[in-house]
Amino acid sequence: MSKKLRINIGIALLRIFASAMMMVHGFSKLQKLLNSDFQFANPVGLGETPSLFLTVIGEFVCPIFIIIGFKTRWAAAITAVTMGVAGFIHHRADPFSDKELALVYFVVFLAIALIGPGKYSVDKTAL
Repeated sequence: MSKKLRINIGIALLRIFASAMMMVHGFSKLQKLLNSDFQFANPVGLGETPSLFLTVIGEFVCPIFIIIGFKTRWAAAITAVTMGVAGFIHHRADPFSDKELALVYFVVFLAIALIGPGKYSVDKTAL
C-alpha cells in the first residue's frame, strides 16, 4: 500500500469518524431547535436562539458536509469555531475534564480544515 493511499484513507477515516461523533452531540441540539425549545447558552452575546441555531449548524449540518467531503475546509472551520467557543468560552471556568472533549474536537476539526478532505471525497483534494 502506497504512502499516498494510506494518507488519504487516514484522512477519510478521521473526517468521517469525527464528524459522525460530532453529529451525536448536534442531534440533541437539533431536536431542541425543532421542538421550539430555545433555552440555550449564550456564550458570545448573540442571544439564546441564534446561539442554538449556529451550534446546530456547527455540530450537525457541517459534519454532514465533512463526511461526504463537500466544502470540507469551510465546514470544518465552522465546526472548529463552534468547538473553540465551547471549550475556550462556554467552559472556561469549568475543570479541564469538562472542556477536554470540546478542545479535542477543536484540534481535530482545525486539522481537517488545514489538511482538506483528501482523495476520497466529493471535493477530491488528493495529497
